[in-house]
Amino acid sequence: MNPQAAELNSIIQAKSTPVFELLSERGKNIFFPKKGILGQTAEAKGTKINATIGAAIEDDGTPMRLEAVASKINMDPSLVFPYAPSFGRPDIRAKWKSMIYGKNPSLDGVELSLPVVTNALTHGISMAGYMFANPEDEIIVPDLFWGNYNLTLTNAYGCSLSKFNLFKEGGFDLEAFETKLNEGEIGKKIVVLNFPNNPSGYTPTIEEQDAIVAIIAKAAEAGNKIVTITDDAYFGLVYEEGIATESIFSPLSQLHENVLAVKVDGATKEDYVWGFRVGFITYGIKGGDAELYTALEAKTAGAIRGNISNAANISQSLLLSAFESIEYTQQKEAKYHIMQKRYDAVKEALTEEKYTECFKAIPYNSGYFMCIQLADGLVGDEVRQVLIKKYGIGLIALGNVLRIAFSAVAATHVKELFDGIYKACKDCKK
Repeated sequence: MNPQAAELNSIIQAKSTPVFELLSERGKNIFFPKKGILGQTAEAKGTKINATIGAAIEDDGTPMRLEAVASKINMDPSLVFPYAPSFGRPDIRAKWKSMIYGKNPSLDGVELSLPVVTNALTHGISMAGYMFANPEDEIIVPDLFWGNYNLTLTNAYGCSLSKFNLFKEGGFDLEAFETKLNEGEIGKKIVVLNFPNNPSGYTPTIEEQDAIVAIIAKAAEAGNKIVTITDDAYFGLVYEEGIATESIFSPLSQLHENVLAVKVDGATKEDYVWGFRVGFITYGIKGGDAELYTALEAKTAGAIRGNISNAANISQSLLLSAFESIEYTQQKEAKYHIMQKRYDAVKEALTEEKYTECFKAIPYNSGYFMCIQLADGLVGDEVRQVLIKKYGIGLIALGNVLRIAFSAVAATHVKELFDGIYKACKDCKK
């Protein structure tokens, strides 16, 4: 083991034995290299002649660049062309942390890590897997989950997904979750919680979220060491009263010394910048302090350094500029109202009684998606194919569940969408 990894491990173990035990073998062995090329480059910063970093510099000291590119970007070249740190730019890390507190008021006074920048949420989930998942580990997910977990966690790290039933009687199946969490022996547990859920578009009620947290607390009291990875890709897009508006990361990050909360979030869906690829990993645990979090940040940055080197500088610069703009909040609220209108159009369309002979809605209340369960005798992919070929409608078939991204459908087209699904189902029944 590299001495720098061993040094970080000793800090983590001294501060929190449960966190150390939750680290994967990769997580224990990774480190951010303070020595070598990066260390020597840092020491040379500010020198008159700096020939350390692998980037080209113009004679005037600015980043070398092609005018064919630079002419399209109205920003200081220093914010666009150089590498960003593997940790992410310090300014956007600090800004995102302040935004986490602003969006989650119950975190007031709770010490968290400084977010580490990832190449959006897919990469964030992957880096969480790198840090905590060994091949023999099972990762607890609901039976409706984002299919890319298979690639990012199962294929990449050799662990398996262990599923629990998500819905019961129109709400979150608390009993199924508790049973799954407590299966097997007392020990290490990894849980992925994704709200609003992809594909269902469901966020727990306030009471359900409290109950989920209580179940995790009870399991931790029993001696389990639990890492909760909260996939907050669609955070903030809640359309009903009584639904939890704070991330479940908030209570989990201050719950118990045996529960490490890992928040994976970013601007992708929240701020409608899918191609920017800027996400964040943030850590929280009861009793966590700056020394513990700094060590976790260093390991995470080391994993990123060895994986993609760093996230794009220009994306971080553009986002930070937007976050600091006086128009940001107003513009984001305007887009939320468009999403709310589309959600309301879905609710209104589904009051049509005739649809129930062909499909019924799975619980939904937030996010980008909702799902319908097809009636017995219908085959999801057959319906999907008819929708494309005959009605010019595209959606996703997950077995006999159809996922509908209402986020991508104008409110005026929603009724036509469901009428098309109904007609395609009738065609398939003939």
